[in-house]
Amino acid sequence: MLQSLRYTIDVIRDEARQLVQKGAVSRQQPIYTLCRYIPAREWALVEGELEAEGYLLRDRISDLMGREDWEND
Repeated sequence: MLQSLRYTIDVIRDEARQLVQKGAVSRQQPIYTLCRYIPAREWALVEGELEAEGYLLRDRISDLMGREDWEND
């Protein structure tokens, strides 16, 4: 029996960061854009975690990702 992935805020941030790096989404798009890349049956878990952490689905992905450190600056 498969165990459902626990969507912590860190897991969601990592997923968003990977999608931005691949060019699949833009940092300027709303967080709800991520629902295209997360299985529909698990989206409610993601949405609940985001709300618990104070994020709105209309917030930008960049708000979720926070500050990023660049090594080659």
